[in-house]
Amino acid sequence: MSAAAAERGGRGAGDADPRTPLRIGNASGFYGDRHTAVKEMLTGGPLDVLTGDYLAELTMLILGRDRLKDPDRGYAKTFLKQMEECLGEALDRGVRIVTNAGGLNPAGLAEQLRELGERLGLDVCVAHVEGDDLGPRFRDALTAHAYLGGFGITEALRAGADVVVTGRVTDAALVTGPAAAHFGWGPGDHDRLAGAVIAGHILECGTQATGGNYAFFDEFDPATLLRPGFPLAEVRADGSCVITKHDGTGGTVDVGTVTAQLLYETSGARYAGPDVTARLDTVRLTQEGPDRVRVDGVRGEAPPPTLKAGLTRIGGHRNEVVFVLTGLDVDAKADLVRAQIEDAFARSKSRPADVRWELARTDRADADTEETASALLRLVVRDRDADVVGRALSGAAIELALGSYPGFHVTAPPGRGTPYGVFEAVHVDAASVRQVAVTPDGLRVDIPAATAGGTRELVDVEPPELPEPLTYDRTRRLPLGTVAGARSGDKGGDANVGVWVRTDDAWRWLAHHLTVDRFQSLVPESRELKVTRHVLPNLRALNFHVEGILGAGVASQARFDPQAKGLGEWLRARHLDIPEVLL
Repeated sequence: MSAAAAERGGRGAGDADPRTPLRIGNASGFYGDRHTAVKEMLTGGPLDVLTGDYLAELTMLILGRDRLKDPDRGYAKTFLKQMEECLGEALDRGVRIVTNAGGLNPAGLAEQLRELGERLGLDVCVAHVEGDDLGPRFRDALTAHAYLGGFGITEALRAGADVVVTGRVTDAALVTGPAAAHFGWGPGDHDRLAGAVIAGHILECGTQATGGNYAFFDEFDPATLLRPGFPLAEVRADGSCVITKHDGTGGTVDVGTVTAQLLYETSGARYAGPDVTARLDTVRLTQEGPDRVRVDGVRGEAPPPTLKAGLTRIGGHRNEVVFVLTGLDVDAKADLVRAQIEDAFARSKSRPADVRWELARTDRADADTEETASALLRLVVRDRDADVVGRALSGAAIELALGSYPGFHVTAPPGRGTPYGVFEAVHVDAASVRQVAVTPDGLRVDIPAATAGGTRELVDVEPPELPEPLTYDRTRRLPLGTVAGARSGDKGGDANVGVWVRTDDAWRWLAHHLTVDRFQSLVPESRELKVTRHVLPNLRALNFHVEGILGAGVASQARFDPQAKGLGEWLRARHLDIPEVLL
């Protein structure tokens, strides 16, 4: 531990009272989240650790392109600006900062923070964690990074760091690392680590745990959702926690908002990570008081012997044009412009490799505005050759301006086309990845892989016993969302849709009624894909994992909603025969 850290009372494992909860807050759920959240969390109430998650699959591609332009970049620049405004506040309050904003260049960001501290006259101890970069193994990838666990962060904090910067770690590692440092946990403390993983998963997306993007948002006071507060977890020595937020901040923390975030971007009951496999089917949620949800009962198992790694590549170039079809004969107008574009491609002998059309019937009969009388015909093209999606599409579309359907116009002329990325998840031997914590004093400490068990293929638990079916006589044809909430998201090219209900009777109906077959009938684009249903009785929830619905990942923009953010809300809008006893 450095002298500066010691003077500020820097603590290592076992120095803190294990009966006192560790208050870990979040101030960022993605690169571009609310800039003022760091200051709000530091000044809004007591806090021990403040985390920030800046990395997503798409972000890695963006940072990779940044670093191609400047090898000294590759980190989240907004974090550095936030620290310029708030680092002194964090030091004065004794709040440690832990973030993955280092992206592709954690050492570079750590050095920038040291220089910032000198410029501001602050005595700051900065550490970083590296070893996630697998570029030498995957030389054809733009970025290749393993998802590391939290023990590199643990070592850095034990060495007295005020700020710990990482590259690619799991989102939950930002919580498990500080918790392990504070309570003295080791790799074998599976239940405690699993509890911290669940806390980290709930915090990772910021205000999604406090009412943001929540299915039943209309039940809240609208004023409280204007600016939801960011969440924090009061983590205890046994791994349990209470999810809450600073007093006086917007939003709501209840069992529903926490359930929604628990289901986000997960699949089966086993939630595997580099430090531990957390059992989602053991999580218990209890409303402890206003804006306080206790999370306990979490069981943990040994992690798998492999680490997930994410690869991004430039997949080619894409372009799009949206034709506006107004008034009558929308289908016939769409047919005409499709035929004209295809004819133009054939004549130019430069048809893009991938051509996709989507007609969105946003029009209404006898509409009182032109916009609501119009439908949108979207054309998206992809090809390895930038010219094919640039000049070829521009020529084909714009030359139709005076010779196509009546009322021809587009929302914007097609441009030159832009590169798009593809994402691939692979698995590598955990023991082959060298995680290193670089302490504030410059010492390089190797972090061994956690003791692993099981096999590379994560086997889900045996399906639990379903509740007794609900008995009822009468039904009404209504949207599923009348009784059920949902949240959906992306994992590479796959998507998940978590669906939950809030009463035991509704669970007795949902568990038996919303089968895979019925899900696929309600979501037609999933009919030819593999859909797996996972049952989580403690949460009164079903989690549907849809393989391949997002193509090669968000950056490839394979569908209208490339991250599947609205997939759950679409499902909630589909109509079913719902028992009247639930209404």
